[in-house]
Amino acid sequence: MSDTTFAPAALPAPIPVGEILPWAIFGGLLMLIAIYFVGTEEGAMALFNGMNVHEFLHDGRHLLGFPCH
Repeated sequence: MSDTTFAPAALPAPIPVGEILPWAIFGGLLMLIAIYFVGTEEGAMALFNGMNVHEFLHDGRHLLGFPCH
């Protein structure tokens, strides 16, 4: 029986915050836009005339728990 230990050859390099921050802001902005369209795009808060956006996202609204009826 041998007492062999395995050590990692190299440690992973940390990712600088400066490289993650633009992508985090972009992802957060996309998330806020998606929440707006799924959650509030109807009635007084509507950016578009008619109910086309509401009907297109209707099932997603119920899936995420937003009431609309």
